[in-house]
Amino acid sequence: MAFALSGEYGTLGMLARTRSIQPSPSHEATAFLEAAAMTYRAPVCSSDALSFGVDLGTATIVLTAVDAQGRPFYWDSLPCQAVRDGVVVNFADAVTAVKQLKEAAMSALGRDIAEAATAFPPGVPQAEARACRYVLENAGITCRHLVDEVTAAQALLRLIDGVIVDVGGGSTGVGIVSGGVIIALDDEPGGGHHLDLILAGALGIPVEEAEKRKRKGEQDYSHILRPGIERIASSIIRQIGDHTVQSIHLVGGAVRVPHADSIVARFSGIPTTAYPHSELVTPFGIAMS
Repeated sequence: MAFALSGEYGTLGMLARTRSIQPSPSHEATAFLEAAAMTYRAPVCSSDALSFGVDLGTATIVLTAVDAQGRPFYWDSLPCQAVRDGVVVNFADAVTAVKQLKEAAMSALGRDIAEAATAFPPGVPQAEARACRYVLENAGITCRHLVDEVTAAQALLRLIDGVIVDVGGGSTGVGIVSGGVIIALDDEPGGGHHLDLILAGALGIPVEEAEKRKRKGEQDYSHILRPGIERIASSIIRQIGDHTVQSIHLVGGAVRVPHADSIVARFSGIPTTAYPHSELVTPFGIAMS
């Protein structure tokens, strides 16, 4: 069943009060992500041909690798505050972090990393997006491809129809997929950092600690974070606009919150899927791009 939006909330506002729909993620995507999680700083086997990706996130920078068959091979990450809302605000720190990840990967893999892809949020101007390329180049890596984050996520998910929602630290990117092709892209401010602020205020802890607790997912903070998640859901609805959609697919580390999918589904009235290890979808999708 597909849902069409009308007005600010329209039919969806009524549906949101009556039901929550949580379809299961695809077996292929789930299997990939479960396997990918096991390759943290530990390549699974030897391989001659690897494709690398570097995700310059707001909270972390992630380096990933897939083999010639597109299987997850290796990943590593470092906390870094050098990027804000997809814009490189501390170039030197970003380069340093990428260099550290590159050196660690070279040691673990026993090979050089000559080139990699990287990505930017859909709403970032091209002039700002190019800064991501320059970070790689100054870290000694040729940028083989510069892609938006939603398109990178689609490289892994391979949706036929639906909405990909990449909730980053500072913004929420939305891509409408029809017939396996992204037909519309948008991005709005607001994402995981706003959830961190809500959690930090409620618990009386530093924002950095709130981010760690949220990502670990050891406790259910959904009752505290519900207003922030509903704000993200409202952003998703605005970005979908008049498109007829069948499902929402949440990716990104910011939505590693228990029941985030059911909160979005109740608010929007659209079947919503969350993925295990959702923070790895875009980083590995970058490597596959």
